[in-house]
Amino acid sequence: MLTIVAFVVALGLLIAVHEYGHYRVAVACGVKVLRFSVGFGRPLLRWQPKGSPTEFVIGAFPLGGYVRMLDEREAPVAPEERHLAFNTQPLRARAAIVAAGPLANLLLAVLLYALVNWSGVEEPRALLASPVTGSIAERAGVQGGELVVAAAMGEQEAEPVRSFEDLRWTLTRGALEGEDVRLRLRAAQGGAEHELVLPLSGLQVRDADPQLFRTIGIVGPWTRPVLGEVMEGGAAQRAGLRAGDLVLRMGVHDVVDGGQLRQLIRAGVQGGKAVAEYWRVEREGKTLELLVQPDTVQDGDATVGRIGAYVGAVPEMVDVRYGPIEGLTKGIARTWEVSALTLRMMGRMVIGEASVKNLSGPLTIADYAGRSASMGLTQYLAFLALISVSLGVLNLLPLPVLDGGHLMYYLWEGLTGRSVSEAWMERLQRGGVAVLLLMMSIALFNDLTRLFG
Repeated sequence: MLTIVAFVVALGLLIAVHEYGHYRVAVACGVKVLRFSVGFGRPLLRWQPKGSPTEFVIGAFPLGGYVRMLDEREAPVAPEERHLAFNTQPLRARAAIVAAGPLANLLLAVLLYALVNWSGVEEPRALLASPVTGSIAERAGVQGGELVVAAAMGEQEAEPVRSFEDLRWTLTRGALEGEDVRLRLRAAQGGAEHELVLPLSGLQVRDADPQLFRTIGIVGPWTRPVLGEVMEGGAAQRAGLRAGDLVLRMGVHDVVDGGQLRQLIRAGVQGGKAVAEYWRVEREGKTLELLVQPDTVQDGDATVGRIGAYVGAVPEMVDVRYGPIEGLTKGIARTWEVSALTLRMMGRMVIGEASVKNLSGPLTIADYAGRSASMGLTQYLAFLALISVSLGVLNLLPLPVLDGGHLMYYLWEGLTGRSVSEAWMERLQRGGVAVLLLMMSIALFNDLTRLFG
């Protein structure tokens, strides 16, 4: 139920803001607006404020909306109202009305990101876990336990890293944009800072998926390698392990963090059988040596080890909060970065350098809406901001059925002094519909694959 409510609220808000952008600028330009609709199909609710020419409607089908203006191309217009028609407005006014919808979504994203920055959010501290074996991070010299103080892409100036999410965003952008990432590190307990470079420019990235971070080698934040709840009858209980035990060593490996410990347990299998190893653990100030033989389970095609206990503590958290000016500035910067990255990824999908698996449709959006809402208001606001950016950028694409397509017509008109002919407009509209339907079909297929594959 939460997923449905969160999805409907998200769609309703983002569509209403988009259409309100068109509506507000149309009214400011002196155009008569006949209907403002959020949703299509049979009206569920309609009203018309006293003295207003506009009927406001909420439709039964929520995936979209529209603003219907007085226009001679759609219906006859009385001579005394001709100056109120959309098609009689100067080119700059028509372009402003069309561009106002996507821009309203981008401005909403700025506000939502700013609200998240102002209200603050608890995020994992930017402490690095042990890198994945053979990964880029391991080869670059990451050992685990370092605190990331600042990061930068390419030759850009390094910016402070306030949380692990800041670091993850920088790594994502670096990998997708083909830029090396510089990290400034220091030991968590303090000490001199040093810098290392993650050579991400050589990655041929097609998907922004979990495998990308395994390739980079930075999967999650550092956690203490302690044991949580121990299951009855599991390998951990049989070996005498208890909740609260701090694991110092497993076989020949010194244990740095919870993530490394989980990897070692999974890998503790040879020839389909679990390998018994001595673990060195600290319990109530004393050091113990215990022989532990994991159980084996099938994980897909692989046989992996399990000990029947929760492994790893909760990451150390920090409160990330910004002041009024910095929070707004960060909101503008994040909106710009997400917009640029979205456009770049769309361009790479067109030329085949990125996978179309990155396209998401309504099912994935609904799923993420429910997940983010269950995590709290700030996470839901961040989700809304991301979708608002995507909606704004998508509508600016030069497809004839979208706002960007109409802006493309107006650019032609501005350059040549004449509007696009009816015949060409009809051909372009048909092509635009075909492309949009193809994109929607791919997105829906990706949704079904992610959720049920």
